[in-house]
Amino acid sequence: MTVMNVVHMRVKPGMEAEYIRLHKDFDAKAIPGSRNFWLVKSGERSFIVIGEWESHEAMVAARPAMIANLDKLRPILEDLGGGRGVTEPWAGEVVLHQG
Repeated sequence: MTVMNVVHMRVKPGMEAEYIRLHKDFDAKAIPGSRNFWLVKSGERSFIVIGEWESHEAMVAARPAMIANLDKLRPILEDLGGGRGVTEPWAGEVVLHQG
């Protein structure tokens, strides 16, 4: 079962290059169960991180590595407002893939 996680973040002004660099330094392929990783610019200083995983268990097991990377990003992220903090995460099982 393929699982995806999607996380929205917004960087502080002038920090986009640093944000991208930190993601380049994060070797998602080295994490067991990781299939693919995308960083999508979705708007002015807004980005979406998308991870594809072999299973829900693999994604859960990867959380410490993902949180460690997020800890590097926190100083350059803006609060998204509405009580969301600096990330808006979503995850779930893929129910349809048209490739």
